[in-house]
Amino acid sequence: MDKQLLDSFARLGLPMFVAPGEALDANATLAGAVRAKEMRVWEGFPVLLANAAEDFRFSFEQVEAQLSENALQLLFRRLVLVSLAVYALYDLSFPWTVKVEKELSAERKTQLAAWKKSLRNDRPFGWAGVEFDPRRLREMFELYFEQTAEKGRRKREKLQEYSLEYALSQVFSPKQKELFKKRLDGLPMTKTEQEYYSRTVKKKVVALANDDLHTLARKLLEQ
Repeated sequence: MDKQLLDSFARLGLPMFVAPGEALDANATLAGAVRAKEMRVWEGFPVLLANAAEDFRFSFEQVEAQLSENALQLLFRRLVLVSLAVYALYDLSFPWTVKVEKELSAERKTQLAAWKKSLRNDRPFGWAGVEFDPRRLREMFELYFEQTAEKGRRKREKLQEYSLEYALSQVFSPKQKELFKKRLDGLPMTKTEQEYYSRTVKKKVVALANDDLHTLARKLLEQ
């Protein structure tokens, strides 16, 4: 498979590939996934589609325009239905999925309902020559969720760390902040450091710990 295409899959969320830092065309990536005709890519299509629709310039029409053959356009629509069935399994609904489902033909709505039922009942489904394993679909999508959650957790922790560092810098000098962290972590201090901590840093700590002062500060910020 084309290296650039594999890189694009990675940047849209498939975890088995490593993504470079170059620009990404989400529509071309989805079209490439359709043309790939590999089950491991099609099993990850719900991840690709979710990321494309949320974070990148994406258009169903532009994807279909890059799939000149009617058979490929039909395959794309079927992979979209597979994705909608997976999202429903996890009770996920996005504005674009609601719009897509409303515009489905009666035949496609019937097919989607059947595939949703198959996924819920852990039964393979698909079409002539293609069969999706519900377990593999779930594993792929849940791995994406786990990685996204972990990334979000690390980002929140880093933001909290930056926020704390900024707040400490507003109250303590660099040396006072160092002693504050030493005391907090239970690290040994020299006699001079201990004396300076007790004489200067501790007074600020006591003030910061005062509930009334904290309440008044909050009120000031709300004005």
